[in-house]
Amino acid sequence: MEILDCIIVGGGPAGLNAAVVLGRCRRKVVMFDSATYRNQYSHGMHNYLTRDDIPPVDFLKIAREEVNKYGVEMINRKVVNARKNSEGFFDVKDDKGKVYHSKKLLIATGLWDNVPDIPGFKELYGKSVHHCPYCDGWEVRDKELGVYARNKNGFELAIALKGWSDKVTYYADGKNKLKPVEVETLALNEIPIVSYPIERLEAENDCLKSVIFKNGDSRKCDALFFVNGYQQQCDLVETFGCNITKKGVVLTNRFQQTNIEGLYVAGDAAKDMHLVVVAAAEGAKAGVIINKELQKELTRQPQEELLAT
Repeated sequence: MEILDCIIVGGGPAGLNAAVVLGRCRRKVVMFDSATYRNQYSHGMHNYLTRDDIPPVDFLKIAREEVNKYGVEMINRKVVNARKNSEGFFDVKDDKGKVYHSKKLLIATGLWDNVPDIPGFKELYGKSVHHCPYCDGWEVRDKELGVYARNKNGFELAIALKGWSDKVTYYADGKNKLKPVEVETLALNEIPIVSYPIERLEAENDCLKSVIFKNGDSRKCDALFFVNGYQQQCDLVETFGCNITKKGVVLTNRFQQTNIEGLYVAGDAAKDMHLVVVAAAEGAKAGVIINKELQKELTRQPQEELLAT
């Protein structure tokens, strides 16, 4: 039975950067990539030096070419099950039924946004409907911006968007999760709250034009940012019993280690600052720590009786 040094589940920025680090450390690594990415619909990545505005598909192509140089085996399959066996190794099964074994396991599968189930949202997601103003705010600066927040509180996002435009509207879609003081603050900052239930988003050539309400009214809107929560792309962390925060991300220490020995999580799945550059950095950090742990396990130590003489 071959025992790999590390299995990486997830082929996004976090998993890829960890693979580069471990590959350069000459570790035996297998990386699984199911080809489902949170930003796959985005027109371009931002806040990543030397890669500003690059389409995600081009970024992944470059990254995979770099990973290939270091002998990391990349498998385009989905992991359906993983467990820690009685010997302390990880058993990982893919969707073809093949089982792999490793000393360490890194989960970097990321998150999946809960896109509102309203006509127009999914069609415009990544084009003129977004979840992160740091990623897409610059492109829609000074335009008519909206915050969709029916099931979550969108106060912070609405205030943040004022940095990109003076024209911000809060869409509650029939529900209002705001506190009285937040309602007052939005009013003082000239952010109107529209509570009418939304019927659909109206667009032209993939560009949002207006929000249509169920009562027949409409309101001009050039770009919409939503707060609707997110979920883990896979349930492996729950299977292992990892500690999860109230926001739905995995609780790790500063070395990306979980409460399960030998199990690491990096990227969006582990933090609530969801930037590609942060995910990649966490992947690199996890790779370094995993390599150091492997080094410790393989380093021969003097016997205690010899030290005592």
